[in-house]
Amino acid sequence: MTQTYAGPLPPPDERRRLRESRALTQAQVARRLGVSRATVRAWERGRSTPSGPRHEAYARLLADLADLAEPTAGQASPAGPPPPRSPEPPPLTPDQAFDALYAFCAPALVRQAYLLTGRRELAREAVERAFQLAWQRWPEVARDRDPGGWVRATAYEYAVSPWHRFRPRYRTPEPPPADPADRALLDALLSLPPSYRRTLVLYDGVGLDLPELAAETEASTPAAAGRLTRAREAVAACVPELADPAALHRRLTELASTERLRADAPTTVRTVGERRNVFWTRAAIAFTVAIIGATGLTLRSAPTHYEAPIAPAQAVRGVPVAPAMGPLSKTEQNLRAKLHREQANGPQRLAPEPG
Repeated sequence: MTQTYAGPLPPPDERRRLRESRALTQAQVARRLGVSRATVRAWERGRSTPSGPRHEAYARLLADLADLAEPTAGQASPAGPPPPRSPEPPPLTPDQAFDALYAFCAPALVRQAYLLTGRRELAREAVERAFQLAWQRWPEVARDRDPGGWVRATAYEYAVSPWHRFRPRYRTPEPPPADPADRALLDALLSLPPSYRRTLVLYDGVGLDLPELAAETEASTPAAAGRLTRAREAVAACVPELADPAALHRRLTELASTERLRADAPTTVRTVGERRNVFWTRAAIAFTVAIIGATGLTLRSAPTHYEAPIAPAQAVRGVPVAPAMGPLSKTEQNLRAKLHREQANGPQRLAPEPG
């Protein structure tokens, strides 16, 4: 009679540690349990929990791995005393950890970004910018549960940004693939909305399950499933032989692998990112200094007291009209006669006379 094991599962971090202690990959564990690699990855991240026969098989496998990794107390190992533990390797430096992540993720990300954009140069640029941003925030990315997923989401968002259409270098189309079947598939992908295209690439190209897909695209699980369904229908309408999801997955992999896309070396990406950080830091400092200088000049030249504004000019009203000339008095007539008798240039000398 077969004995079943229905004990509780260890925490997600412990599940991953037990697998790695025996140098097993997620694909190998998936083949033993008869599930997909994405399912095992979801179990190890705590996003889902197996049930029924899968729970029993997974719990039994973890228990066997735990027994192989650490024998129970008071029980000798079948091969005698445990061998001395080898010294643990020194921890990786930030540069080494970043280079390892880049070497592992960058080649596949460039091919995936090409499926999203249809442009080789933009695909490389998106991946390099994503890793440069990851290097700027390396303490945060290094502690993330899925650093590769963090970089992938950043690269996808940069690749499908609508602002690239306004850049002169991306206004003209690039040469299409040489194979007519590849051209048809790429045209079908580029005809989809960016959100549908990203959903299709993540699910049928990368192999994420629906919960992971919904989390990365920041959508609900029903919304992600609806986008995937409509995207598959649109691609099948353009290329009928790709109605089968398995055939679509195979063709996406082949299309991405046909284009020999390579990203720069990790040291180059880190160097360019550091230079860009220095440039923007200096630009921010210069802009701040300019604002401070302009503020100081304004305070220096500003008036220290209130000056009333000058009123606008207005027409003067109420001035009396000059009166018309009337008859002269006797005195005025005598003065006029005297002036007429004087010489033209006036008298030689004027002297006051007593009145």
